[in-house]
Amino acid sequence: MSSHILKKTKLATSLSLILGAATTLSAYAAEVEQQEDLEVIQITGFKGSIKESTQLKRYSSGVVDAISSEDIGKFPDTNLAESLQRITGVSIDRSNGEGSKVTVRGFGPDYNMVTLNGRTMPAASLPAGGGAPNSRAYDFANLASESVKSVEVYKTGKASIASGGIGATININTARPLDNPGLVANVGVKAQHDTTNRVGDDITPEISGIFSWTDEEAKFGVSLTASMQERDSSATGAFVNEWRTTEYDGTIPQAADDIVLENAPAMGQYYSMPSDLRYTIADRERTRTNAQLTFQYSPIDSLTATLDYTYSQQELFEARAEQSIWMDNYKTHLIFDDNEVKTPIYYREERRDLSTRDLGLALQEQNQVNENNSIGLNIEYYFSDQLSFMFDAHSSKATSKPDAPYGSWVNAGLGANVVAAQEVDFSRDLPSMMIDFDDCSRANLNCSGALEQADVGTSILDANFASQESTVDEFRLHGNYVMDNGSIDFGIESRSMESHSLQSLTRNTMGNWGIENPGELPDGYLDPTNFLAEFDDYDTSGSFDQGFTGSASQIGYWAAEQYGFNFAADGAYATNRTIEEDIKAAFVQYNYTNEISGMPFNLVIGARYETTDITSTANIDLPDAVAWEGNNDFNVRYGTNKEDYSLSSSYNHFLPSLDFDINVHDDVTLRASYSTTIARPTYDNLSSAATVGVPTGPTIIPGTTNAPASTGNPALVPLESDNFDVSAEWYFTDVSYVSVGYFNKKVDNFIGLSPMTQNYYGLRDVSAGPRAEAAKAELEAQGLAFTDSNLFQMVAAMENGVAFDSMSYEEFEAAYDVLPNADDPLMDFTAQVPTNNKDAKIDGYEFAVQHFFGDTGFGLQANYTIVNGDIDFNVAADPTTTQFALVGLSDTANFIAMYENDKFQARIAYNWRDKFLNSAARYVNEPSFTEEYYQIDFNIAYNYSEKMSFFIEGLNITEQNMRQHGRYQAQLWNLEQSGARYNIGMRYNF
Repeated sequence: MSSHILKKTKLATSLSLILGAATTLSAYAAEVEQQEDLEVIQITGFKGSIKESTQLKRYSSGVVDAISSEDIGKFPDTNLAESLQRITGVSIDRSNGEGSKVTVRGFGPDYNMVTLNGRTMPAASLPAGGGAPNSRAYDFANLASESVKSVEVYKTGKASIASGGIGATININTARPLDNPGLVANVGVKAQHDTTNRVGDDITPEISGIFSWTDEEAKFGVSLTASMQERDSSATGAFVNEWRTTEYDGTIPQAADDIVLENAPAMGQYYSMPSDLRYTIADRERTRTNAQLTFQYSPIDSLTATLDYTYSQQELFEARAEQSIWMDNYKTHLIFDDNEVKTPIYYREERRDLSTRDLGLALQEQNQVNENNSIGLNIEYYFSDQLSFMFDAHSSKATSKPDAPYGSWVNAGLGANVVAAQEVDFSRDLPSMMIDFDDCSRANLNCSGALEQADVGTSILDANFASQESTVDEFRLHGNYVMDNGSIDFGIESRSMESHSLQSLTRNTMGNWGIENPGELPDGYLDPTNFLAEFDDYDTSGSFDQGFTGSASQIGYWAAEQYGFNFAADGAYATNRTIEEDIKAAFVQYNYTNEISGMPFNLVIGARYETTDITSTANIDLPDAVAWEGNNDFNVRYGTNKEDYSLSSSYNHFLPSLDFDINVHDDVTLRASYSTTIARPTYDNLSSAATVGVPTGPTIIPGTTNAPASTGNPALVPLESDNFDVSAEWYFTDVSYVSVGYFNKKVDNFIGLSPMTQNYYGLRDVSAGPRAEAAKAELEAQGLAFTDSNLFQMVAAMENGVAFDSMSYEEFEAAYDVLPNADDPLMDFTAQVPTNNKDAKIDGYEFAVQHFFGDTGFGLQANYTIVNGDIDFNVAADPTTTQFALVGLSDTANFIAMYENDKFQARIAYNWRDKFLNSAARYVNEPSFTEEYYQIDFNIAYNYSEKMSFFIEGLNITEQNMRQHGRYQAQLWNLEQSGARYNIGMRYNF
């Protein structure tokens, strides 16, 4: 064995000891054999930590990137996702301006596996605004970076690593006391200023501390790390609920007879129409607590036992206000763009049959708490210099649940009937919301010429309850046998996972959008707010600026007493789902080291075999009617009957892997890797029962789409990917390198959606039955316009024996609901059924350079990733056809410049992600694209003494905003205006 090969083994061993992150026992066995020759990497400053991660990348088999604790601690990043985005090929999804979930090489969060100290972690998170929790993806916002020692990203598969990640397996390592003998203790304090904050504290605190102690012989040790952070922030934004694309037949549904169409679609051309436009203001509070307690005992050199407990909690509160207009009828003027699918860049509605209509003024509130608990035991034992074993067991639980009696999300619908006409300019980045204000047409309004609380009435109150609890119990036994020129790793694993999701919506009726009871709320419940004043970065000229903020829960408690209902999320569960997975696995891996013509090489050949048993159980409250409550307002009503649906399936996988690297020169390494990896379906796709929705309007009206339904498929199998990687790396110093790599992933069993139209639960369609037909005929006989409003009015009048012209539409809506009966036809639901019916290929290139300029203290890191897929979303395709497309694919880039000396450290980081498809069916078959985004962060630190240091950090200092659109940029889906965050703090070492 050449000396170069021996040096390589020692360095890999050293890294394993420092990072505490070996996924096999090869390095530990080598440590026993070669302990007297260890090369210890001293971690000091940027350069020391980057040296450590560089050496891991250089001497690992396969494609591995890492960030050390020093790197995480010195980045201006609030969590691990923010740090991981600096790695080549890694991009992140943001929530409230913070990194939340990770995409690797184009594969989104659900296709990556996250482990903690090599252990598979459960995930639980609730979608914003209610809805059933579905994702397997671990939310990195739950973990503070201060409590983590290192993070590794394995981009190629290995037999010894838990399956479940196609994009990557991300392993989070925590500190262990025996790695740092003696007494280590420090405390850090930080003050954060979020420039978006409106009503909370402008300065919020963070405190973190580390205590680690071992006895003199380093046989027993204990460590405790803890952190607590508070953050107050706000967000201003806009969104559209629905874009609907249809074929132009010469008419625009629910348009005025004298509608003006400019640049109208051609006959048969597709065009899209919006349902509404909403401005939003959200005030948020977040408290995050992390802690880890670790005990280690090593009575003899060959035995080490580690017991650890990890805890994290994140409490979330949001008070949100909306100002909205509906775009459902009386269209009078439309100007379309020139796209292949036409979009109205100007939209105007004028009320003709009524004096005014409502301006929506909803208030919402979120109360949620996420909690993670994990306890684990690890035992390492060396029988001899050649044979060693590692046993690891852990039990982990993640919960996400409401933190208020009314549930996790409440929506208080408010309205003011003050809109005589409304128009929108969709050609702006922020579409304008312009209205002709009139509070004098209705006798019971305030007639002041300005929007006041006296104009506002209530409508409905929705209380949403959602929760998710996921558990993982896992046992692993890994062995290692060292031979000449190599070693064999082998092991068995057992993992049991269970995830239980609940979701319900309780709807209570309050007033009638301000028609009957304007000004009914007690004084002081609404705070007048200029919404436009919050949009600093956009043209708001001409838009309506009056709105309100307030407390949705305060209105909820008042309404419960006023209208006689219980303000609690106690409705029937639309989702009550349990997914159980039992996984058994065995692996073997041969590690071989030698040389060819004096060039050292490493060969790793492995195979993993897994069996998986799945049971999907749904206990649901059966719906018994779809009630017609107004023009295009339908509501699914539930009874007391429940039904259990339980289905089981199983599958197995053989997962081979091969890694080869060779040093063609002392400083140049070539790599080639092949592996088969899998990623399991999300929980909603495995559900065993159907959830039904409501139609977009009365079925009798042309252009109305079927009611949607969603259902899962427990027989789905995981995505399976054949992965091929090649790369070349030139390490011209111990902290400087240039690398270029190519990756190719051929993925089978992608989950597509197959549309299926059928009836569910025997529900009937009142808007397509004989009563609707009779009402339509009567309207035509009277020569009246045929709209969803007067159709409902006529049906309700005929149903209840009331004269059609005796009440206004709003009075009919307030007084009557129309329920289906046995004469009505069965309602057609169009369900998108998940099916393993798609294949795709993803490939791309990764370029990286890292260099420190001698002893000047200056250094830089730069990387660029190109990701390509062979299936794109066709924005001009038939909107009635469900498209399969690869989501999350985008090019990414990072540039980091840094400087350090004995006293001073500074770093500025630029991160960029190109436009990407985030959903192929955000609404029915409408796509959603996230627009190009970049962010600049910085960090400056000053070491006052060996014990005390000060620092200042800035995040998103150029205050970039997030925007999502549909088929084209004018089709706004969502916009959120962001701001910068600044931290100042100090750390003291005892």
